[in-house]
Amino acid sequence: MSDDLVYVKKHTSGGEVVLAICDYSLLGKKIVDREKNITLYIDPNFYKGEVMSIKQALELLKKATNANLIGNNIVEAAIREGYVLREAVIEVGGVLHAQLMVVEAERF
Repeated sequence: MSDDLVYVKKHTSGGEVVLAICDYSLLGKKIVDREKNITLYIDPNFYKGEVMSIKQALELLKKATNANLIGNNIVEAAIREGYVLREAVIEVGGVLHAQLMVVEAERF
């Protein structure tokens, strides 16, 4: 059941909307990748927000200007829906991680 659930927390700053989304099962866990010498902590202060389905979270991505995604389920779904390119995804200790940013040309 929890495979299709994620935590979503909305952060706003200066008119920007940043979504922090993690697979439900990862919240509060530490992921260690000894090969890459990387440790990621899935901090509840950053990620713990509303629990929702991956489908609902993907709908929210349409309104975000920035997103931080961690977890195989949410990242694979974001790839399938065209939000993230597979080439832009990193793997840490077997867990997929992606960041996305919307850049509007007319802003520059």
